[in-house]
Amino acid sequence: MKAKLEVDCTPAEARAFLGLPDVTSLNDHMVKEIKARMDANMAMVAPEELVKSWMTFGGQASEQFMKLMTAATAGARSGSAKGT
Repeated sequence: MKAKLEVDCTPAEARAFLGLPDVTSLNDHMVKEIKARMDANMAMVAPEELVKSWMTFGGQASEQFMKLMTAATAGARSGSAKGT
């Protein structure tokens, strides 16, 4: 036996029918807060600002990256030599 029930109502009507709380004002507040934070942090998206933040680490970051890559390639070479 199959039964099909179709209800035509708005989301607000469905929430009220199911007894769920109305969170419209909370949602509006959260959206405004997120927009304000995005606007405040928009300067960080600028390429100049990204480069400045990356360069604060100086040469240490590039040295560490090179050491990591050297160790990874050395491990790959020794692993492939053992397999042959």
